[in-house]
Amino acid sequence: MKEPVVMLQEMLDSLLDGKKYSTLRDILVTLNGADIAALFQELPEGRLPLLFRLLPKELAAETFVEMEPEEQELLIRGFSDSELKEVIDELYLDDAVDIVEEMPANVVKRILENADPDTRKKINEILKYPEDSAGSMMTIEYVRLRRQFTVEEAIKHIRRTGIDKETVYTCYVTDDAHTLLGVVSVRSLLTSDEDTPIEDIMETNVIYVHTLEDKENVANLFQKYDFIALPVVDDEQRLVGIVTVDDAIDVLQEEFTEDIEKMAAIMPSDKPYIKTSVFALWKARIPWLLLLMISATFTGTIITSFENALASQVVLAAFIPMLMDTGGNCGSQSSVTVIRGLSLGEIEFSDLLSVQWKEIRVAFLCGLTLAAANFAKLMWINHLPINLALVVCSTLLITVVCAKIVGCTLPILSMKIGFDPAVMSSPFITTIVDAISLFLYFKIATAMLPI
Repeated sequence: MKEPVVMLQEMLDSLLDGKKYSTLRDILVTLNGADIAALFQELPEGRLPLLFRLLPKELAAETFVEMEPEEQELLIRGFSDSELKEVIDELYLDDAVDIVEEMPANVVKRILENADPDTRKKINEILKYPEDSAGSMMTIEYVRLRRQFTVEEAIKHIRRTGIDKETVYTCYVTDDAHTLLGVVSVRSLLTSDEDTPIEDIMETNVIYVHTLEDKENVANLFQKYDFIALPVVDDEQRLVGIVTVDDAIDVLQEEFTEDIEKMAAIMPSDKPYIKTSVFALWKARIPWLLLLMISATFTGTIITSFENALASQVVLAAFIPMLMDTGGNCGSQSSVTVIRGLSLGEIEFSDLLSVQWKEIRVAFLCGLTLAAANFAKLMWINHLPINLALVVCSTLLITVVCAKIVGCTLPILSMKIGFDPAVMSSPFITTIVDAISLFLYFKIATAMLPI
């Protein structure tokens, strides 16, 4: 895939140098907006406005939505008022809201000044909803039908109004007060008799979300039910907008990226890595590194408190890294599994005891396997005394059990108290398990060895 893209970029550069703008336009109109946006990312900033102006209005709007905020801001600053108005008029409302949320205040002011009064009012209404809510990601551009419509009247209504709607495949039936009554698909309309009333074919058991519903929960409903669109209602059951599948996919991607960053002990960022400055990366990583470094001093304290044991049995020190790494790995396995279950809604707080019991049994089997393999190695390869091998292997078994209990419990507890479960991830759990494994190791050693 990369080689054709590079060739296309070189072709665009060559045509720009030769000022063959009609040929450039002919090439660009054959591409998808997302592909054009990807091509524009690799071009020098000075050439971006010229190429963008070659695009037809609709394709320009599609491309603009797919571009990175920095490139959007560059174009907006270079647009005349009439050009900016043309782009805004072609955008769907939810895309316009997303762009407004990403722009600095002076750019937002200019966008709103060039939007028509009705669009400006609608944008401001959506901006009032909390950032992580369904209301903030919805669009009000949907097809609304009346239940007294016949199929023929409904199809005519869709033809007349659907051109400006984000989707026409799912239509919503409401009364005069906009109360949501049902939903009907275009497939149902096309396969029904023309004189059939809409209320006879609409689905009344509608799955919907409220405006303040968390947007991650909304996105998970798309994953669960394979929706194309999902209605959003207010407290009085009035239909105020819909969320479409493309926005749900964006939310899932954002949440997945955020969880990965948190699990790696990095503050979440919404910028691509290549475009993130060194200072921004340092700022995102250093808080957790400082916290983990300070918390890791507990392990040093434990080693210091058992320095007499280490002095009399120096060989004990050789197995510390193995015990700590194994414990950390086991804890990470459990935490990642539980965090995934929590994010998919498969695990609730009420499942805590059953999760712990399952992980204890898994840990016992894993611990026995690891301890047996390690015992064989210590006896036949390292030629350790049997009492020392038993100390290491029994510590290993107990460490694995403790690590898996910690790994499965902390994410569930963090969710219960309102924290993101991803925070209780690999680095944090590893630090806790390291301290536990060292403490157990030296306690068992002092109990079983002549120290």
